[in-house]
Amino acid sequence: MSLRRRTFLGLSAAATAGLSTPLLDSGLHRAHSAEPAAPAREFAVGVRQFHWSRGARSLFTKVFYPAPGTPGGAPVPDAPLADGVFPVAEWSHGMGGNSDSYASQTRAIAAAGFICPAPSFSDNTNLGSVYGGEWSKDVSEVITRTLALNDATGGPFAGRIDTAAGVGVSGHSMGGMTTHGLVTAWPDDRIAAAVPVACVDMGDPAASVRAGVLFIHGDRDPTCDYALARRAYAELRAPKAFLTHVGADHAAYLNPGFPTFDRTRNTLVDWFRWRLYGDTAARDRLPADATGDGTRWESALT
Repeated sequence: MSLRRRTFLGLSAAATAGLSTPLLDSGLHRAHSAEPAAPAREFAVGVRQFHWSRGARSLFTKVFYPAPGTPGGAPVPDAPLADGVFPVAEWSHGMGGNSDSYASQTRAIAAAGFICPAPSFSDNTNLGSVYGGEWSKDVSEVITRTLALNDATGGPFAGRIDTAAGVGVSGHSMGGMTTHGLVTAWPDDRIAAAVPVACVDMGDPAASVRAGVLFIHGDRDPTCDYALARRAYAELRAPKAFLTHVGADHAAYLNPGFPTFDRTRNTLVDWFRWRLYGDTAARDRLPADATGDGTRWESALT
């Protein structure tokens, strides 16, 4: 694949730092027949820290998860888990970011009933590492480490992670490229749901990955070429969908308070609910989640 195919436009440290303040604040993989019901309510959010690594690469990761208590508010360090068994849905930050840079997304994922590992990539401004697959390989390692917590006798996640559901991956900008890389050039066949946000085309779809892929992008993005995300979408087989924020730039639609933010959050969460819980009601909500002034929805779900 040529570099021309995956051109990344105008990237600077502002790709993450330029996000507004609130961000910093069925073909399923199910291996068993009895699917846990998707949660009918939101949860409070807990968070735990892990100092993992892949070879010489540090993989400091915060894992956000459903916790007891009243929904809303900041994640509670080392809180107990809420009752239940939960699938894994990961989030990858963009350039210059870390585990805390996309609080609106990681909290929404965890509050909806998912274990959400959010790694801090050790070379968080190195675009070459993304194109070289290092970030995608890092995410695969984080997935392995997170799933292993289910078997850590006496640990806080023991027996509480749904390891048969497949996993979700998502991320923005360089994190979106990392996410697309996991279903193309550096495939991870555990992935059942992927949500690359503001990505470019990282390669040909991998036959080994049977993921449903939801793209989210602004069509006036000056950093990641919208046309390349459209190409990536066209190359994939169903199930797939594309949420376009009409007239939006690289990141505004990820910020609470932006007119179409709720559509970003709701489609992200319902995509994971459908693909990882088998929640067909969430699948059926997707057009309504995504539709309104300022957005355009396309999908091929079967």
